[in-house]
Amino acid sequence: AELDPPLRGKGYSYFSPIVRLRQEFDLYTNLRPCKAYPGNPLNYRDDIDLVIFRENTEGMYAGVEFHPLPPGVRDALMVHPKMKAFKDTPLDEIAVSTRIMTKKGCRRIVRAAFEYARLNKRRSVTVVEKPNVLRETGGLMLGVSREVAGEYPDIEFKEANVDAMCMWLVKNPHDYDVLVAENLFGDIISDLAAQLVGGLGFASSGNIGDKYAVFEPTHGSAPKYAGLYKVNPMAMLLAVQLMLDWLGEKGKAQSLESAIAAVIKEGRIRTYDMGGTSTTLEVGRAVAEKL
Repeated sequence: AELDPPLRGKGYSYFSPIVRLRQEFDLYTNLRPCKAYPGNPLNYRDDIDLVIFRENTEGMYAGVEFHPLPPGVRDALMVHPKMKAFKDTPLDEIAVSTRIMTKKGCRRIVRAAFEYARLNKRRSVTVVEKPNVLRETGGLMLGVSREVAGEYPDIEFKEANVDAMCMWLVKNPHDYDVLVAENLFGDIISDLAAQLVGGLGFASSGNIGDKYAVFEPTHGSAPKYAGLYKVNPMAMLLAVQLMLDWLGEKGKAQSLESAIAAVIKEGRIRTYDMGGTSTTLEVGRAVAEKL
């Protein structure tokens, strides 16, 4: 997302509202279910049912970036031997984005994944990282994950490099149950997994903290479709289902999901992305009729 055209070139900087909400309200868990509903012609496979836990407040999306590089930051970075390769590069030709990870941040997202797995009778939790290259931050996440995993002997613990995980999710998605990752890696694998179950039109998410939560479809806004009533509303409806579940309205959440599943299975009402001509409102009405 970017600034609206009238605001560009006036010295303003765009900052994502949802990122700000996540950080201000400490909504550290981004819960992203990826479930294939029978009858969806866009399913990669019909047996996919996995959940991704993405850390929401740290990592590459912490927002600590520099360009041009301030002299003080450059001087501080020079304590690292590999920074010497950039010592003669002009400061305005260097951009730095930091990957900030803490033990607290790693521990609570991994614990959230294991608690979810236990509560929902999931068989395994896989931590997705890149510790062979990002040795310090990736190593921290992996070390904390192993510690937390020791508290859940009833749940299988797996480790995977993020690049390999992208391959294995396409090849054998049914081998995975609950995945947990830092912000950037979680963002990437959750979008990949979303396409396996129909694309962003079916991708819901919950941004959850200890006190507050925000629920949304993962696709964000789509201004080019404003007023056309053609966009698939299933992701939004599934986000409502997640919200009801978080609020303790388990029965209503199940009823809504069952209604959504029934409409998809019937195949009579489909938006353009599913090869149909139904409008957003027609899909909404069809789901409402099933409640």
